[in-house]
Amino acid sequence: MRRTLYVKLLAAYLIFAVFGYIVVATFMQQMTMNQVEKEKAEALYRCAASFAENEALAIYKNELSLTNLKDSIDRTSKMLDSAIFIVNPSGLIVASSESPLDVDKPYSITNFDVTALSGSFYNVGNFYGEFDTPYLTVACPVTSGYLVHGYVIVSCDMKNVEAAANHLVNIDYIFLLILFLLSLIILIFFTELVYLPLRRIIKATEQYASGNLHYDISVDSDDEIGYLAASLAYMAQELAKGEDNQKQIVANVSHDFRSPLTSIKGYLEAMQDGTIPEEMYPKYIGIVINESDRLIKLTNNLLTLNNLNTRGMVLDITDFDINNVIRQTVSTFEGICRSKTIAIELTLTGDLLYVHADLGKIQQVIYNLLDNAIKFSHRSSVIKIETTEKHQKVFVSVKDEGIGIPKESVPHVFDRFYKSDLSRGKDKKGTGLGLSITKEIIRAHSENINVISTEGVGTEFIFSLPLSDDANIPEEDED
Repeated sequence: MRRTLYVKLLAAYLIFAVFGYIVVATFMQQMTMNQVEKEKAEALYRCAASFAENEALAIYKNELSLTNLKDSIDRTSKMLDSAIFIVNPSGLIVASSESPLDVDKPYSITNFDVTALSGSFYNVGNFYGEFDTPYLTVACPVTSGYLVHGYVIVSCDMKNVEAAANHLVNIDYIFLLILFLLSLIILIFFTELVYLPLRRIIKATEQYASGNLHYDISVDSDDEIGYLAASLAYMAQELAKGEDNQKQIVANVSHDFRSPLTSIKGYLEAMQDGTIPEEMYPKYIGIVINESDRLIKLTNNLLTLNNLNTRGMVLDITDFDINNVIRQTVSTFEGICRSKTIAIELTLTGDLLYVHADLGKIQQVIYNLLDNAIKFSHRSSVIKIETTEKHQKVFVSVKDEGIGIPKESVPHVFDRFYKSDLSRGKDKKGTGLGLSITKEIIRAHSENINVISTEGVGTEFIFSLPLSDDANIPEEDED
């Protein structure tokens, strides 16, 4: 099946050659023969007409002797390689290139009838039995004073006409052969530019189907074949990346589930076998509850991301005051901020700043960013939250003075389960999914989120939201 395309091309190539030969051998040969025959007849007729107007007419006017006429006929016959006759209307041969001049033994053509040439100025045949083989014959009348005194007959052997026609047909065959050989260039180009690259692409698809997603397609071309190969290579690269990410996700999920499960199992077994005294139960039960909460949070985040990937995110778009949402979210972290002596500084544009977005999901974004900032901030530091309006957009910034993110880790902070080396010691309860969910929410709003971070200095997250139209702001909120 893989060679079907190439076999079809070869079959088409051979069919082209066969039909080309048939056309030349039949139609072209016959057409060439007819054309050569016609051109030869026209040339002979012009010679016959010239001879009739001069030498033949002179003999009937007694201005030329038969001897001189015979000499002129012989010279012209030799030049044309044709037989020439001067014939009376009754068929009597006055002079001929085919026999010596003999006035004592006149010779007449049997059944001579010039009307046999009616409808054409030439005829192919044996000329009333004068020749043993077919001859091309033309007849031109010798006229004077509207009277026909005789005819000049010029006959050429058809072998000469056929030889000239065959010579031209041979040229056609040579041209066909050259065309056939030149068409091999198309076959070569097809092989090099289409067939072989397609074979490489087929080989690559077989490798991809067998699981070897790192197979390299060696097709270097700027045309559609090259684009197809590049697209397949890109697809394989993305699939390989997805497979690697899937393996990484499974490994991370396994690790994040195993740690709390191991702790829960260990504490419960210790309580069961008496290793932990009964008076210490409340402490370790609290630890088990915390680990269970971590498992629930991880499970919920996984379900959230899975729903985003399978069904997409359904947004409940409304107009709301982003400043008020920020204030409410900040208030939920009052306790932990007081325990870590962390201050949250708000720099909000205006008393009211309406955006057009999903209130619940944006509140989750602010919660995730603020929770992240508090988690990695030093004690007695400041977290700044700022809103600005620019170009019909509202930009929200959450900036901390924490440990920062290493430069090489910045491009991966939104990857699922990703934790930088600096954060692993502090992020005991993190799942590595919060920022991934945050980015998906912002992307669902067709907006952007960026991160700026310097290791040891702090991190700033900035995301954008569409500004509400004034007409959409509820009247009761404008007071």
